Amino acid sequence: MTSWQPDLSAYEGPRYQAIAEAIATDLRQGRLKAGERLPTHRELAYRLGVTVGTVTRGYAEAQRRGLVAGHVGRGSFLAAPGQASPQLGSLQPQADGAIELSLAFPPPHAGDALFQRTLGELARDGGVGSLLDYQPHGGMAHHRAAGAAWIARHGLSVAPEQILITLGAQHAISVALRGLAKPGELLLTESLTYSGVKTMAAALNLRLKSLPMDDEGLLPEGLDAACRTERASALFCMPNLQNPTGAIMSPSRREAIAAVAARHRLPVIEDDVYGFLAGARPTLTELLPDLGHYLVGTSKSLAPGLRVGYLALPKGREAAFVNALRATIWMAPPLTAEIVTRWIVDGAADTLAAAQRSAAAERQALAAKLLESFDYRAHPLSFFGMLHLPTPWRANDLVAAGARRGLRLRGAEVFATDLPAPEAIRLCVSSASSTEQLADGLTRLVALLREGPASDGLVV
Repeated sequence: MTSWQPDLSAYEGPRYQAIAEAIATDLRQGRLKAGERLPTHRELAYRLGVTVGTVTRGYAEAQRRGLVAGHVGRGSFLAAPGQASPQLGSLQPQADGAIELSLAFPPPHAGDALFQRTLGELARDGGVGSLLDYQPHGGMAHHRAAGAAWIARHGLSVAPEQILITLGAQHAISVALRGLAKPGELLLTESLTYSGVKTMAAALNLRLKSLPMDDEGLLPEGLDAACRTERASALFCMPNLQNPTGAIMSPSRREAIAAVAARHRLPVIEDDVYGFLAGARPTLTELLPDLGHYLVGTSKSLAPGLRVGYLALPKGREAAFVNALRATIWMAPPLTAEIVTRWIVDGAADTLAAAQRSAAAERQALAAKLLESFDYRAHPLSFFGMLHLPTPWRANDLVAAGARRGLRLRGAEVFATDLPAPEAIRLCVSSASSTEQLADGLTRLVALLREGPASDGLVV
């Protein structure tokens, strides 16, 4: 094992990136040689005075670049040419230097060790080849059972037979829409809604009608009025950390919404992808067992690349939704469903979700501090919040000005359907590569807000 100890003071940016840069530099200059074993994560962390997690992320970044080859149980070794897989790194979006504040990606985490361990277990298990065969459209029985267990973590008890395994939560929404609505029919949403629903509604030729909201989300009287005047096929809503506003319905609000839906026999698609971060109970689906269609994903809580979602359906109503799933993907990939299943069963999923909550709390605390002079509204455990802009800023102008300052921003208009959008941006604190980069981005944003549109050459 090498006694390597780089001087990170020569490198700018987050410490984990500095570790990866130092590995690249010392390999290039001959201070490190291919095949040498790097210090353990804990040992290098002690030498550098950083956290073990920082070293883990640094080694993972070096492995992504093809500089390091990890071996389960043996450690990390400097890769010989062709030994590592630099092509995997090439699949990542190419960075252009802009700081990402527009997308609700989960905070980056070092999942290499867990993923390698699980793949090793799969390779040693007999019968694993069945995961490459055709399976039931709704998913293998033990995958559906794990989905029911994961949904139970969110406060809803359903039988495995009511679960469909989908290709992520967005696909679960698509399956629910296909099972409930026909082309030309009406879908009700909140006044600002998840932009993916707008895209799917257009693809399925569904009409959208948005309903008024307050700080708790959807208003029951607005829903009731729409049900009295319109013939809607379903309501799509997010009671927990609504995207993009971050609103959470109180228990009494949920009961009022459920009462309206029950009175009008209105099916509800309940998207709870952020419920693992923070959420009130009960779920709407618990209040509406015959009308609720509940979905969660694992992209925000565990790993986006696995693309595993779960759709819980009313008992005995599964047939139309199985047909919709079969028509779109035939079946979700059993291999990725198996990985998630193992993580749910052995507790790794809970650990990953807890880490995301911790990261969200740290980042929102930073945002609250840096934006304390502005109208920023966010739950302390959310990946995002709504920044309502000071006069004379307009959202589209700020998005354009931010791009010129190296910031990616997204205005509220993206989430609007048939009602006007406020002059606000959905500000995502989760997708920056580090808290240091987030602080840099928010500092730039604050400076821009204070300077005003005229400072960027905009005419208002």
